[in-house]
Amino acid sequence: MKAITPIHVEAGLTNGNDETPIEGGDTVRSRGNKLEPLTIIIYGATGDLTWRKLIPALYELYSLGSLPTPFEIVGTGRSELGDQQWRDRLRKGMELDNGHDLSRWPEFEAALSYVQANPDSPEQFDNLARSVRESNGGNGAGANLLHYLALPPSMYEPVADAIANCGLAHEHHEGVGWSRLVVEKPFGRDLRSAQLLNQRLLADFAEHQIFRIDHYLAKETVQNVLAFRLANTIFEPLWNRNHIDHVRIIAAETLGVEQRAGYYEEAGVLRDMLQNHMMQLLAVTAIEPPARWESERVRDERAKLFRSLQPLPLGLDVYDSITLGQYAEGVVDGRPVPAYREEPGVAPNSLTPTYARMKVFVDNWRWQGVPFFLTSGKRLDRKVSEAVIQFKEVPSSMFRGIAGDAMAANSLTLGFQPAEVISVDFLTKAPGPRLRLRPSSLSFDYSAGDKDSRIDAYAKVLLDCMAGDHMLFWRQDGIEESWRFLEPVLSRCETCSERAENLHLYPAGSAGPPRALDMMPPGKG
Repeated sequence: MKAITPIHVEAGLTNGNDETPIEGGDTVRSRGNKLEPLTIIIYGATGDLTWRKLIPALYELYSLGSLPTPFEIVGTGRSELGDQQWRDRLRKGMELDNGHDLSRWPEFEAALSYVQANPDSPEQFDNLARSVRESNGGNGAGANLLHYLALPPSMYEPVADAIANCGLAHEHHEGVGWSRLVVEKPFGRDLRSAQLLNQRLLADFAEHQIFRIDHYLAKETVQNVLAFRLANTIFEPLWNRNHIDHVRIIAAETLGVEQRAGYYEEAGVLRDMLQNHMMQLLAVTAIEPPARWESERVRDERAKLFRSLQPLPLGLDVYDSITLGQYAEGVVDGRPVPAYREEPGVAPNSLTPTYARMKVFVDNWRWQGVPFFLTSGKRLDRKVSEAVIQFKEVPSSMFRGIAGDAMAANSLTLGFQPAEVISVDFLTKAPGPRLRLRPSSLSFDYSAGDKDSRIDAYAKVLLDCMAGDHMLFWRQDGIEESWRFLEPVLSRCETCSERAENLHLYPAGSAGPPRALDMMPPGKG
């Protein structure tokens, strides 16, 4: 294994303090200071996640001069590969995306190596540990280790055990400085499995070593929500039940299940999107301001919000609060697409939902009585992720005769993707001698400025892992509270005798099941 030293290294961390003490005794140097030398070990190095997301993100950081000095990246997997074979696979993956400038790839790939490591083979993991230690002792990338589990959830426990058994999980021991474990979603399939997974990971790693990733939180526009809410006095006083009628949060896709039928048949939209991504978007929209801008303070507020979610009814009236759907055949972007049940790997009588709209309430002082509508679905008419804050109508009727009986209330749209915009809709006087009202808007395009300083979401979370900053990562209590809220709904919707009749088909390329409109306030889609 060969470590590589980039030309320039700086870390732009979430926390703005000069030094941030980290649980377990580590100290992270903040903005403008160098990250510590590092070996990144990717488990599942031959899988899609590695070549589609992780390596492009690491290469981006390298190109920006934002990786530690020195660093190396070790890929592991069951397959027997040579270093150059793995490098060639990764380069081919990079070439599939024409957006990458590969002029620095030859120097970057010098830091890439591959070690065969099967968790069923202690000898192979011992060889991995020996290779890492030899590299560290030979002016390599240093003793700090970042373990990234780019693996199916069923492999988290055996691989974590194997890492611990070969001595690479223990901090400040046998040449290892700090050691961190990055875990992808899903975090269990219900509350019990999430708790068991946590127990098993904590048998090998301490809580401060574990980074439960949700790349949605690393999107620039998602992070911007808290700044927008809390740093502007023209909006912060309005962010409550006195002024807001309801909130709509949507994450819609035009894509179908694609090649993920095996996973999706088990998960469905509730596990795939509602339990994690949608909960995180709800959190940034609704959490209370933390006392200080620190990782644990922010994560405390997220957990408090999830604990404050009002349980949904569990009788037949549950369907007053949730609409589930599944896409039928239709037309998307001008081409016909098959129904979900006709997709490869999907059961012909599948009752797996691909669409969900859920009405939830936050049972606290700020949000009492304000409904939040969480919507996510596949094969819809547009690809969009956004939060819409719908304000209440003005109480005066002085304009009724001018504007009609249905005056448009103000709304604020926080666009996450693809349109990264913040827009405010309001009424103004139309030009002319008579008093007439017309809708107007102000818009800020987040993507228009400082493009050179923006990085991919995966690059951001990897950088924070290297720095030891937990701000954008799930804490176990937040995961458990999210499951605790959703699990009764899952159980009711997956086992009830009325399951089939309450799964509403919708044409691919449409806005979703018409039934979902019944849940919304009048005039709101």
